[in-house]
Amino acid sequence: MVTENPRRLVAPATSRWRAMAGWKKAMIALVLMVGVLCAGLGTVGFGLKQRYEGRVQREDILGKGTAPHDERRWESGPLNLLLLGSDSRDGEPDQALYPGQRSDTIMLVHLNASRDAATVVSIPRDSYVHVPAAGEIWSGGPNKINAAFAFGGAALAAETVATLTGLPLDGVLVANFAAVRKLVDAVEGINVCLPYTVTSSDTGVTWPAGCHDLDGRAADDLMRQRHGVPGGDFGRIHDQQLVVRALAERVTATSLLTSPTRLDRVLTTAAESLIVDRDLDLADLALALRRVKPETVQFVTTPFSDPNVQTPAGSAVRLDEVRAPALFTALREDRVAQWLAANPQTPPAN
Repeated sequence: MVTENPRRLVAPATSRWRAMAGWKKAMIALVLMVGVLCAGLGTVGFGLKQRYEGRVQREDILGKGTAPHDERRWESGPLNLLLLGSDSRDGEPDQALYPGQRSDTIMLVHLNASRDAATVVSIPRDSYVHVPAAGEIWSGGPNKINAAFAFGGAALAAETVATLTGLPLDGVLVANFAAVRKLVDAVEGINVCLPYTVTSSDTGVTWPAGCHDLDGRAADDLMRQRHGVPGGDFGRIHDQQLVVRALAERVTATSLLTSPTRLDRVLTTAAESLIVDRDLDLADLALALRRVKPETVQFVTTPFSDPNVQTPAGSAVRLDEVRAPALFTALREDRVAQWLAANPQTPPAN
């Protein structure tokens, strides 16, 4: 289903949200935070903990090159979560069309110390940065940031992001693109409003500027486009952010909140799509996110100075040597709201 819709789906702060039980808010907050990459796994009691957390795959991700677990941050400080969207198609019908694996989506989620607002920072996949060594596979040095996932999996990707930003990472979550279709279909579709026309180089579908109802396959198709969208990869990043927001709005604006069956389907789908750092306590994360709502989340793309710099790794993105470090400093000092006020975000131009 891909139809044009002149009305934007709006998600006001309804009385339903205000009256919702804390554990459900935590679940929905997680849906909001990771959008198409993962979803709410807030737990209350042994039964819920076993039902959802037991479905999540665990791996040793954080460690080398990243800050150690800090209970003080979890108790009262700001938190930083790394969200990686793997483009692996393992097990999917079109697996042969997308061989290998990269982290096509790299999002850093910063939760402020007040725990009532969050900033989702997209890092362009082709950013030319220092990628630490990965045994005999890679000796270390400058490369595209998404190559870290190919060289050393989520662990090297996390080390690379920590090295780039200087931020302590409090958790890592990884999901593949198959989760996009499943999650969007689980909420029975989303409404995305595009500021420009996008044409799929995979299916030939064109979405004119305006609002569109998308099912899971269409959302997946839209999020992959980097050639038929203004700004190339930066347009794709913007579209991914639009899908994240649309999914959050869909969850908080529909009867899903009061439908145990549908909510269970969303959370089960998300849990089964995730790989999570072994030490990340999802109950603690849900507790930390319980007061975050769609309207308190802002999106930003890491500033860049050259979208097409030629490197030994091919055409890459040069991050802005002044504004990017300033953003990372603002995140470390938990004053990103001031940085955003001075650096308003705009969609890519046609």
